[in-house]
Amino acid sequence: MYFLPEDLDDYVVAHSENEPELLQQLTRETYQKILQPIMLSGPYQGRVLSMISKLVRPKNILELGTFTGYATLCLAEGVQKDGEVHTIDVNEELVDFQRKYFDKSEYGHQIVQHLGSAIDILPTLDKTFDLVFIDADKPNYVNYFHLVVEKLNPGGIIISDNVLWHGKVVEPLDPKDHSTKIVLEYNTLLKEDPRVETVLLPIRDGLTISRKK
Repeated sequence: MYFLPEDLDDYVVAHSENEPELLQQLTRETYQKILQPIMLSGPYQGRVLSMISKLVRPKNILELGTFTGYATLCLAEGVQKDGEVHTIDVNEELVDFQRKYFDKSEYGHQIVQHLGSAIDILPTLDKTFDLVFIDADKPNYVNYFHLVVEKLNPGGIIISDNVLWHGKVVEPLDPKDHSTKIVLEYNTLLKEDPRVETVLLPIRDGLTISRKK
């Protein structure tokens, strides 16, 4: 969802960094072969993720929700040369697609794929992280935060996607809409949890940046 008028949004994109060719290829093939290609981060949000990663210069990155690996590669642009990107997804059918593009990039040897539920995998990761991107199933956002924040180094960053949830966060809540209920709860948690300081950015469907104190 776009919250800016189309002409302003086009101007923002036109005056931001260009999308790398490899990511253009990944986007084309995702739209040709994969269901729900709208789940891609897209070129503008991808450049935002890349810029944040380059500013943070993380040793280790954690991503919840790989899809076809677009955001993974954007985040990897800022990882340190001896660092790693750990990305978790439940979709077994996408593993080979992801790996093909990871290996086409210069970061392939640094990207570690994990297949399964993040709720199960996170407790098994014996690492701490400097940058985390949460973009998996919305009903588990609160659970993810509590698992992730313990593995986040002081000064580390959590980026959370879809926190405006197509504008539903300011609409009357449908009692049957569990996802919106959790997104609302999650946004309140990020605002009030004393372990982090947070700013919500109206970028695409909403990106929150939370820094661990």
